[in-house]
Amino acid sequence: MKKITFLLIGFLLLSVNIEAQIKTPQPSPHAKVEQVAGLTDITLEYSRPSKRGRIIFGDLVPYGKHWRTGANANTKITFSTDVSINGKTLKKGTYALYTVPNQQKWEVIFYKDHNNWGLPKKWDNGKIALSVSADVHKMTESVETFTISFDDLSDP
Repeated sequence: MKKITFLLIGFLLLSVNIEAQIKTPQPSPHAKVEQVAGLTDITLEYSRPSKRGRIIFGDLVPYGKHWRTGANANTKITFSTDVSINGKTLKKGTYALYTVPNQQKWEVIFYKDHNNWGLPKKWDNGKIALSVSADVHKMTESVETFTISFDDLSDP
């Protein structure tokens, strides 16, 4: 009887361990985008939240407030060379990508400290490497999952 009890306990412990190793889908899956633009390698890592019937901008993500531009950990962007964005130079390196959404324009912020989870506990304007604005364009179709893409690439 003792052998059966020990065998049963061992089987239960083994099954709990096996169940813990199953990888389940995340609500905001991680994405990694790699793009070559001219001589520059660009790597973007972010998590992709979905709408799931919610109003995102102006509600869940309020207008006029800093947003981590995705979900979970910081959205990180890395440039292998200096780049020009909206006519402004950004030095090569890795940056956290933050935004301030608004109805007509968004502020896009390249922040030097990329080792935060979400927004920094204390925002430091001295850590802003570059800030540019981007016009809002209404999409013709609804986008269920947040997506960042590289468009209009050009060499200087």
